[in-house]
Amino acid sequence: SFIFIQDFSQAMSQAGSSQFQEVIRQELEYSMKVELDKILATAHSNEVEHTKKDLEGFKKLFHRFLQEKGPSVDWGKIQRPPEDSIQPYEKIKARGLPDNIASVLNKLVVVKLNGGLGTSMGCKGPKSLIGVRNENTFLDLTVQQIEHLNKSYNTDVPLVLMNSFNTDDDTKKILQKYSHSRVKIYTFNQSRYPRINKETLLPIAKDVSYSGENTECWYPPGHGDIYASFYNSGLLDNLIAEGKEYIFVSNIDNLGATVDLYILNHLMNPPNGKRCEFVMEVTNKTRADVKGGTLTQYENKLRLVEIAQVPKAHVDEFKSVSKFKIFNTNNLWIALSAIKRLQEKNAIDMEIIVNPKTLDGGLNVIQLETAVGAAIKSFENSLGINVPRSRFLPVKTTSDLLLVMSNLYSLNAGSLTMSEKREFPTVPLVKLGSSFTKVQDYLRRFESIPDMLELDHLTVSGDVTFGKNVSLKGTVIIIANHGDRIDIPAGAVLENKIVSGNLRILDH
Repeated sequence: SFIFIQDFSQAMSQAGSSQFQEVIRQELEYSMKVELDKILATAHSNEVEHTKKDLEGFKKLFHRFLQEKGPSVDWGKIQRPPEDSIQPYEKIKARGLPDNIASVLNKLVVVKLNGGLGTSMGCKGPKSLIGVRNENTFLDLTVQQIEHLNKSYNTDVPLVLMNSFNTDDDTKKILQKYSHSRVKIYTFNQSRYPRINKETLLPIAKDVSYSGENTECWYPPGHGDIYASFYNSGLLDNLIAEGKEYIFVSNIDNLGATVDLYILNHLMNPPNGKRCEFVMEVTNKTRADVKGGTLTQYENKLRLVEIAQVPKAHVDEFKSVSKFKIFNTNNLWIALSAIKRLQEKNAIDMEIIVNPKTLDGGLNVIQLETAVGAAIKSFENSLGINVPRSRFLPVKTTSDLLLVMSNLYSLNAGSLTMSEKREFPTVPLVKLGSSFTKVQDYLRRFESIPDMLELDHLTVSGDVTFGKNVSLKGTVIIIANHGDRIDIPAGAVLENKIVSGNLRILDH
């Protein structure tokens, strides 16, 4: 029994009786179950167990997807969070550190979300293996940071990588190079879910394989999958047995997400004696962050609201910097015992993110995903901490890469800090055009990274190259017209300049 539906949600809203809607839902779930059973039947004996777990998790998500209608928040119920539910970092830092900080550190595990590929920057393989600074990759910097911590305090903070089926093999190969470093490294894999044909709402995969032409049939379901995968891997229980109490979770491409001893101390030694199970680091929005998820008060709980959940009529209000002043950095501190308790009760509630994709052949599919921070409302005594912007330094594009490779930052024991020579604490706004999107092209266009200490704003468009020792100050806009090429000569100093078309240099 098979129903062909153009747009499921539309059909559901038009279907008069709830009885009829229920029939359609049941039909769709039944058809999905039949297809998933067929896929499972193609698994080799050594794959059956984990494939079954993956498909069970997917079925639960699909069931919820069919139940939920429209944006998942009622805008009228959204309130600003109470004053004390988001603490300023300065207040937490002012408490200082106890003498026994090593014993507190020994209760910590650092978890990095390492499921992403470097495709948006034109790289094959895991994003964490892209070189970001002096030949060091994201992963190198992470290991150096934790090793420095372990050596300085004589502790044993382990690193856990949540890989996806896209990044697991390449990451494991590279881990051998850290075998002599003073960091224990563990990995576990997030789930592998089938992509769904947008029109039929059935999986496009016909069997379990995910190589060759089947690579597009599967996807890792977002970082909200960490709770189930971490628990299912057995690693969560092992770490609890070793006496670990908190994880610090962050994206591996956020170079600002280093272990903060003041936040850790606040968690382990709370001023009111009541421990938080979940802390989300938030930071003040700038114009560049209007799409970031924000913390709100909703039905007496702290709740993360993402732009995808906002009814269309309220999107502008959501983006406004005046009403929602902060956004989620995705640096999270979570109690291991709480993850175990909630996972065993099946009580972690995260909104479903429906992510539409178009495959190379033109087929429209959807991916059902969840976000790790959305679980905040399921934990007890959650807290937001408003941290300095320096703890949010993500490298999503080559424009970001230019900033972290430049003299704006100095590198020490794997951590990047803003150079003391920069007079403003804010980062310049950098927009590199499409000729710079791929890392290889970007590197080819800079003979050396320009001096950017006094830069406020850089826009580059078209076929532009930079010679050695160029210095950029103030606002610099360089636009090569189609068919033209601009070579900024070695040693050039551009201060408040617009360089256009045929290398005319004008005052800005």
